Amino acid sequence: MDREHILGTSTDLRAERRALVQKLFDPVSTLLLGEAGVRSGWRCLELGAAGGSITRWFADRSGPAGRVVAVDLEPNHLAAPPGVEVHRHDIGTGLPVDSAFDIIHASNVLGQLPRREHVFDSLVTTLAPGGWLLLGDISGQPLRVLSAPSADDADLSDRVVRACRRATTETTGVSWDWAQRVERHMAAAQLVDIRGFEYAPMLVGSGAVAALADTYVRSVEPAIARHGISPDELERFHSLMHDPSFRAWPFFRLVLTVGRKAC
Repeated sequence: MDREHILGTSTDLRAERRALVQKLFDPVSTLLLGEAGVRSGWRCLELGAAGGSITRWFADRSGPAGRVVAVDLEPNHLAAPPGVEVHRHDIGTGLPVDSAFDIIHASNVLGQLPRREHVFDSLVTTLAPGGWLLLGDISGQPLRVLSAPSADDADLSDRVVRACRRATTETTGVSWDWAQRVERHMAAAQLVDIRGFEYAPMLVGSGAVAALADTYVRSVEPAIARHGISPDELERFHSLMHDPSFRAWPFFRLVLTVGRKAC
C-alpha cells in the first residue's frame, strides 16, 4: 500500500513531508474554501487530513449543526475537535461513508493514487447538488536556480531534481502532471464555476520549502542513485538545502482547482 499511495518508505519521513505540506499549503487552500461560502450546517469531507488544519477549519465554520468527516491512511497525528468523524481508510478502495457532502477537499491525495480517475468520479458522485469539490495536488516543474554557491552547485541541484522526479514516478507511481489535468476532468464531469490557481513559494536553503524538497529526494535516494547521481552528489544536494545562500523556484508547486456540481 505504501508504494501505491504514499511517497517514501520511512514513516518518519512521510510524517515530516505531510507536516511541511500542511504548513506551506493549507493556508492557501482556505482561500478557495472560503470563497465557497462554507457555513453552519454544511456537510464537509476532508481527504488526506494529515494534522487536521483543514478539518478544524471545516468544523469551526460548519458548527454543531454541520457534519465533518476526516479521512486519512495514518490519522495518528490528526488533531480533530469533538464531533468530527475520523476514519482510517484507503480511499483507493472507495469512500468510508455513503452520504452526500456540500464540500469535499482532498489535499495532495489523488496524484498519488494509481486509480485517481476512478476516485475522482466517485467524489463527483458523492457531491450534493450545488456542492463544491476542491482538489489540491503537487505539480512538477523545472527547478530554476536563482542563487547558488557555485555554477557547479546549480547544475548539480538541477540534475538531482530531474533524477528525483523520474525516480518518484518509476518507484511510486506518483503523477507530477495530474494536477494540471484536474480542470479538464471537472469540465468533463459537467461541474460549473471552475476556477483555481497555482502557488509556488521560493525555495531558500534552511527554509520550509527546501526541507520539503529534501524529503522528496531522501524518499527515493536508492532509485536516484540508479540515475547516475553519486552518494557524494546527494550529500552535497542535502547541504545546499540547508544553505541560506541557495535560492530557487522549486520543482513543485501546489495547483488548486475547484468546481461546483450543478443544482
